[in-house]
Amino acid sequence: MRVYIAGGAALHLLTGARISEDLDAVFSRRVLLPDALEVSYRDADGSARTLYLDRNYNDTLGLLHEDAYDDSRPVRIDGVDPKLLEPRVLTALDLAVTKLARFSQQDREDIELLARQGLIDSAALRTRAEQALGGYVGDLESIRTSIDVVCRLVDSIRPPKRRRPRIRGQSPN
Repeated sequence: MRVYIAGGAALHLLTGARISEDLDAVFSRRVLLPDALEVSYRDADGSARTLYLDRNYNDTLGLLHEDAYDDSRPVRIDGVDPKLLEPRVLTALDLAVTKLARFSQQDREDIELLARQGLIDSAALRTRAEQALGGYVGDLESIRTSIDVVCRLVDSIRPPKRRRPRIRGQSPN
């Protein structure tokens, strides 16, 4: 069985930033879980922390590319046998796409972080988000506005790659 990690926990796995207290995740199969599923641990600076499974997380209402789970990456977590449970994290691009429907201040900051770390660019984000629109149920105009806003934001942080000028007589390669 696979578990697909999104939200703040995915952002932390991808960037090392922003500690999350909840785990937004979906399972590849139906599974019966206890009412309160949490783990206590010490973070890198020795602070006591708790991480709980957000039982209210639902991937069906947000924006998600149809290939997001297929394109996710396996994550090695100490104490978890990948033969029994394979944790996977969304790609940075798909994580950014999931943040476009709600598009809160926290979502914007998360996308900015992904851009600052060079994990996403606006062209790929626009393409992936627009492809995901086909499966979205909601206000498409609002999502399209969010896509435009976030692509400008990403470009302001990480300008699009420019083609090198061609020198006369040089082949295009």
